[in-house]
Amino acid sequence: MPDITPMRTLHLFPRWSARSTAPTPSSLRVEVCPPSLRQAPASAWQRLMFWLLAPAPLDAAPPLSRLPAVQADFRACLADVPTADARALLERIRLGRTLRELWHLRTEVYRVVAVHHDQREAESRLLQLNRHFPTRAPRSAFAPL
Repeated sequence: MPDITPMRTLHLFPRWSARSTAPTPSSLRVEVCPPSLRQAPASAWQRLMFWLLAPAPLDAAPPLSRLPAVQADFRACLADVPTADARALLERIRLGRTLRELWHLRTEVYRVVAVHHDQREAESRLLQLNRHFPTRAPRSAFAPL
């Protein structure tokens, strides 16, 4: 009499699950970087040499003349938030001396707006603030660290 035990099949190729073609949130993310601490020199000759010798000429910090406009945008993001946290943050924004200091306050603006309104509104306002700062695409998973 033949053996009736079920035969096990050997799978030589793994089963591939169907992948979604929709972009993942991480593939759409753009990294917002803090402004550089390096200031371009004042004279035209020194600026030329700075541009020629710098490893990345665009890494120079933006001019401080942009600071009041950026501070105004930060204040506008908090204009309708009447909390003590918002008032304290407005004071820190007023005392900020560089764009780099303001860059560090973005997360606090996000938190205060998200608590008073919601996450969607906080993300919308953060996008308005991020336009003042340099961006770069996220690193590839295949790139060395």
